Amino acid sequence: MDKIDFKKQLATFYSAPKGSFATINMPAMQFVKINGEGDPNRDPAYQRAIEWLYSLSYAMKFASKSTSGKDYVVPPLEGLWWADNPDDFVGRRKHLWQWTMMIMVPDFVERPRYEAALARSRDKLGEPPVSLRLEPLDEGRCLQTLHVGSYDDEGPVLARLHHEIMPAMGMTFAGPHHEIYLSDARRTPPEKLKTILRQPVRSAG
Repeated sequence: MDKIDFKKQLATFYSAPKGSFATINMPAMQFVKINGEGDPNRDPAYQRAIEWLYSLSYAMKFASKSTSGKDYVVPPLEGLWWADNPDDFVGRRKHLWQWTMMIMVPDFVERPRYEAALARSRDKLGEPPVSLRLEPLDEGRCLQTLHVGSYDDEGPVLARLHHEIMPAMGMTFAGPHHEIYLSDARRTPPEKLKTILRQPVRSAG
């Protein structure tokens, strides 16, 4: 049985150049998602959200393998991040942040498998976060780059994107800042973390 690795199969979406921004057109993809707000390093709700996302994702993966013969590598953790004032995000004022953490779910994993995984995870973890859901994300045109280093070093990269690159292209924001975590932060030194930084855009005209 071949195991699908979406980072390889969908390499255009899960890779990006370092030091420059590539333009991509994202199709609609489905995700399991949980919302929250505040500093992810301090808020227990953030860690609970991650625990739920991985519990559901692995339950769906194993169910898919056993019932349909389709096995896959659980895709990486992703996050949508924003603040009422965008400068609060670039300035790393984390207590003012809002977030949606999420993991991609393959199209062949349909809602009944999600519902079954939810019941199984509820038995282990108790009641799920209120915002937990399975829904599509359709970002369309995006700019993205590969950031290597600490999450807190992203600020200058994003400031350049917001204040130089997007204006020069005649683009404005078409959705929240999107991060894809290619490294395991528990095992990777901060200076070696690999993160895709993605920004949905549209014409400013």
